[in-house]
Amino acid sequence: MSPTRFASEHKWIYIGAIVVLVGLVIVGLVQYSAVRKNNQTAEKANELSEKLVAAGYPAPDTDITESILGTDGGPVCEDPGAALRNALWKVQQLSNGATGPGTRPVIADTKAVAIERIVLEVYCPDQLDDFDEGLDDLKTDDTVRRS
Repeated sequence: MSPTRFASEHKWIYIGAIVVLVGLVIVGLVQYSAVRKNNQTAEKANELSEKLVAAGYPAPDTDITESILGTDGGPVCEDPGAALRNALWKVQQLSNGATGPGTRPVIADTKAVAIERIVLEVYCPDQLDDFDEGLDDLKTDDTVRRS
């Protein structure tokens, strides 16, 4: 049997081996990307937890933080300035809790604003200027009773 005849008869082995190798490379790249993203989300969640504890706040569950905020801050970093300006009217925590015409804004607690600022520092520091501009229209004070 000549070498060229052997190669042509077993061409499917070479093609199969190439397909398997390309598949393994693709799977390896996807796995690497997923592990890298998981490491980044864990690092950010741990950094946030450390900063909150250093500021005197309780540490959040890092698994929940990872799933909600991911690596980019998710909904917190989309438009923090606009969200904060609208918080008086749209967020239940910053209103009196009534519905309909009885809804009135209340003074926001300073602690809630400070926590959001820490989150922005960790996940999207480039958004801090917008956030600080949004604070100009928001009146805050120590309104939540501490035990």
